[in-house]
Amino acid sequence: MAFELPDLPYAHDALAAKGMSKETLEYHHDKHHNAYATKTTDMVKGTEWENKSIEEIVKGTYDPSSVTQSGLFDNASQYWNHCQFWEMMGPGDAAMPGALEKAITESFGSVDKFKDEFKTKGGGQFGSGWVWLVKDTDGSLKVTNTANGINPLCFDQTALLGCDVWEHSYYIDFRNARPDYLGNFLDKLVNWENVASRM
Repeated sequence: MAFELPDLPYAHDALAAKGMSKETLEYHHDKHHNAYATKTTDMVKGTEWENKSIEEIVKGTYDPSSVTQSGLFDNASQYWNHCQFWEMMGPGDAAMPGALEKAITESFGSVDKFKDEFKTKGGGQFGSGWVWLVKDTDGSLKVTNTANGINPLCFDQTALLGCDVWEHSYYIDFRNARPDYLGNFLDKLVNWENVASRM
């Protein structure tokens, strides 16, 4: 099975006014994400994973007992993560849907408290990784952070919102100011309609 690079759901310069430059998207989507797609496709050829879905590969190759994951897991998970990431952002100014706002408020006390926890977890992730808003197996909403390419699929959670905190995601626009990048992501870039649709 070939894992192809999906088109961005907006133009490369569509997020520039909101803090994610055309240059960032050209590097991040066209080069980094494309490399994950190509490497995953090459790695599954002739293996038991060749005709499996990306979700099956991520879940099947994740090793919870190891800090270091296999090359196939790393590339497959990062391919999946980025497919979600582009969809979770957008150039529009849509407000958070009421049902999502209610669920977040019930879980965290307020939208602001959720954002604070999201920024704290993302800012506190040592090295490369992701910060997530997930719907856990018991139906509750939680903020989690994961190292490298590990994602909520590994824990049977539903990813509602994810933010890439690898340096390639923000260094062009924010240099080493990861907290500023996270604040900008939450306040200007998130497509809350997409997040709500994942509930």
